[in-house]
Amino acid sequence: MNDKKAWMIVAVLLAVACAAYFWLRQPPPPETPLQVAALPATPVASIVQPSPLHPLDVPPPAQPLPSLDASDALLAQLLAGLLGDKPWHTLFVPEAIIRRIVATVDNLPRQDAPAKMWPVRPAGGWLATAEEGTALRIAPENAGRYAAYASFLRTADMAELASLYRNFYPLFQQAYDELGYPQGYFNDCLIVAIDDLLATPEPAAPPQLVEEKVRYRFADADLDRRSAGQKILLRIGVAQARLAKQRLAELRHALTRPPFTTPNVINDEKRRPTT
Repeated sequence: MNDKKAWMIVAVLLAVACAAYFWLRQPPPPETPLQVAALPATPVASIVQPSPLHPLDVPPPAQPLPSLDASDALLAQLLAGLLGDKPWHTLFVPEAIIRRIVATVDNLPRQDAPAKMWPVRPAGGWLATAEEGTALRIAPENAGRYAAYASFLRTADMAELASLYRNFYPLFQQAYDELGYPQGYFNDCLIVAIDDLLATPEPAAPPQLVEEKVRYRFADADLDRRSAGQKILLRIGVAQARLAKQRLAELRHALTRPPFTTPNVINDEKRRPTT
């Protein structure tokens, strides 16, 4: 896989987790342009440590990275080449791509993940619901609305993504600094977001809903006070939530172990004769 093209799947993977949140609103309001530099930071939930909890071994780039401000044109070109012009223009927001990814990852463990920060466009249409007696639940067919995003999770190579993420990490860290965390470490923030998503419960039945004005909330108080990221996985259906957890766990493993060591150990074990 072409390195630059494969790296773009990192952006897709980080974007997938936020794609469902806005779809619970009905109907979606029109988009407004994002002014990233003017957005206030909310550092109360930031990851600020004397030293990183999950440091990355970031290799020197094979070629100079573009500046953060100048990265959008290259990223848009690569995404259009990877996805095709129509999917790119349909699914993604072409401005402030890395900044949007960083802001979304930072927001997922919180109670709210504002749609104006997302690197993906919200889908049209309304949340599919079903009535069961007096109960209102998410309809099983609602999961089909996320099929295009789930397909990326099925095909993405987590080890390759982790390697490419390391190569482009300086731009992610710069965006995190600008968000208001100059003493924070973005990879720690990413691991916190992944761990929060992995802790999402898996209800035996589609969650019951309560309709309130232009959106729904979960009838179960425990589910309704979960983070924005966990609520996303609760909405997309158990099967797709398990897929997301599986791939996120693989990505976490790749980002929290020394690079290039575990594969060699595995290969050595395969070569070792049995006694």
